[in-house]
Amino acid sequence: MAAVQRTVIENGAVATVDARDTEYATGHVVIAGNRIESVGAGAAPGGLENVVRRIDASGHLVTPGLVNTHHHFYQWITRGLATDHNLFDWLVALYPTWARIDEEMVRAAANGSLAMMARGGVTTAMDHHYVFPRGTGDLSGAIIGAAREMGVRFTLARGSMDRGESDGGLPPDFAVESLDDALAATEDTVRRHHDPSADAMTQVAVAPCSPFSVSTELLRQGAELARRLGVRLHTHGSETVEEEKFCHELFGMGPTDYFESTGWLGEDVWMAHCVHMNDSDIAAFARTRTGVAHCPSSNARLAAGIARVPDLLAAGVPVGLGVDGTASNESGELHTELRNALLVNRLGAHREAALTARQALRLGTYGGAQVLGRAGQIGSLEPGKLADLVLWRMDTLAHASIADPVAALVLGAAAPVTASFVDGRQIVEDGRLLTADEDAIARATRDEARRLARIATGG
Repeated sequence: MAAVQRTVIENGAVATVDARDTEYATGHVVIAGNRIESVGAGAAPGGLENVVRRIDASGHLVTPGLVNTHHHFYQWITRGLATDHNLFDWLVALYPTWARIDEEMVRAAANGSLAMMARGGVTTAMDHHYVFPRGTGDLSGAIIGAAREMGVRFTLARGSMDRGESDGGLPPDFAVESLDDALAATEDTVRRHHDPSADAMTQVAVAPCSPFSVSTELLRQGAELARRLGVRLHTHGSETVEEEKFCHELFGMGPTDYFESTGWLGEDVWMAHCVHMNDSDIAAFARTRTGVAHCPSSNARLAAGIARVPDLLAAGVPVGLGVDGTASNESGELHTELRNALLVNRLGAHREAALTARQALRLGTYGGAQVLGRAGQIGSLEPGKLADLVLWRMDTLAHASIADPVAALVLGAAAPVTASFVDGRQIVEDGRLLTADEDAIARATRDEARRLARIATGG
């Protein structure tokens, strides 16, 4: 067997985001194969064999890679539309366009979404894809293929909708699947693509879209399917006051009670947004260890409100960060969410005590790993964990005068990514992708956005 190859990173500040929030003003990280071999203060241990590369991280902060816990890749080609709408009006405005996507559009949009995140420090991404127009190709395969080629660790949340307008839902009828088709296609996607191993690059979750776009039976049977197959569950929950009103009118209870009645609370579940939650809702999530994907930029863009993140964390609820779809967060990268999570939550009841810079970094790394069920493998820099990590350059004009590198990263401008590693493989160097042509991706997304606009308007 070939000797394991090592990469040694030295002379940088290191924020491990381990259980003790261990940090080193000057430290090292040693990568052996696809795993972290050692982390500590000062220089790397001497006498290491088969060192193929040494990186001088002077002027840098080394952190775990960012983990994105909620996204809709296909929306990359519908950015900048319905910019002054709340969630329900925004969905009604855009569903007719989204229902006309096809495989080429989805592939281009996935490449755009992944490229933007990866070049900005995301090493683990997820996509909640729930729009499957009939006869438009293998959309799940296109998304998974894009992530594999980009070199990003990835979870596909195979979504579905079966409640169209005629059944009281928001999407047009031609944009939804039948109950049986949705369940069968979801099971097929899990069986074809889910890797249950500890170092998996691709995993699949069962993910009916939301209470107002799926039937009770799809939620209930979707939960049963996920647990039979041993995969996680994901959906949108408690995003807006309109959703809460919808649930009370249709089901006679609020969203959290409704989800619990259908089997949708548990340590294998995470939900996006969770903005409008009372103390009882938070207690239910804490009791069941149900996770939350906090999406501060999208919540603000759609005027959904301020999620009670400090209260969720205090109760012990796992919380990670999400970009959300780029039709409601046009920047499409996760660094913004570190900053906005801290700033937006300080506008809430806890004010300046809401979140610290280090809590924000934890949300974007270890918290995200918890939410995706992968905290044992990623999310912190510790020996034995997978080598997913980022070198942020902190000695440029944007950050050099800030003594605390973690505060600089979270509160400052987006820091340049000098290097990003996923599974021990470098995928970004000096802010550019090594695994894809960014300019070609930009051209393809522009062309597919224009093609979709022409189709949607009958042009």
